[in-house]
Amino acid sequence: MIIEDHPLFCDALMMTLRSSVGITTTATAQTLQNAMDQLAAGALVDVILLDLNLPDVDGLDGLVRLRNTTEAPILIVSSMADDRIISAAIHAGAAGFVPKHSQREVYQSAFAALREGRTFIPAGFQLAPHSDAATDATHDATTRLASLTNQQARILQLICAGKLNKQIAYDLSIAEATVKAHVTAIMRKLGVQSRTQAVLIAQETSFAKVLHDLG
Repeated sequence: MIIEDHPLFCDALMMTLRSSVGITTTATAQTLQNAMDQLAAGALVDVILLDLNLPDVDGLDGLVRLRNTTEAPILIVSSMADDRIISAAIHAGAAGFVPKHSQREVYQSAFAALREGRTFIPAGFQLAPHSDAATDATHDATTRLASLTNQQARILQLICAGKLNKQIAYDLSIAEATVKAHVTAIMRKLGVQSRTQAVLIAQETSFAKVLHDLG
């Protein structure tokens, strides 16, 4: 499954996988939610290729949510490629990282590593140690976010957008009382006492925060 919101790159990636890796059947999704819905509906995938910049994902929380949904290895394919981002992604559960627009030989090497059960790090990059305290803090935040149900994750995204319970209820076509119950559950799972604190937890997984902390 390729999770990528740019159709042209998605098509090019499918062609590369067919010609250089021998993959003949590919499912696609333009958002994380669409991918999660396909997996929930029973889609069987051997490998997931995930772009970290998606319309409904900000940071590493999408990777962790997928990691807790499927046992399929997740290969990150992103243009945001430096040691800090690659290290954060690997420590959050990615099976490998391929910079976007890599030559087909890099994809071949990545899939060879996955078949052998190895983590793939592109040549010229170095994995930072996992013991870094800031990396651990970011991983803790993403782990807590990963415990949210899909509906709770949608509601948290709308809270982050500044929407009130009434607006969220309208957007999701559910009762306002149901939204309140979900918000209570979200705060309990995240270990916070307010909506503002929940938003801050979500922001801890953004790339700006990751780069700031790990830098």
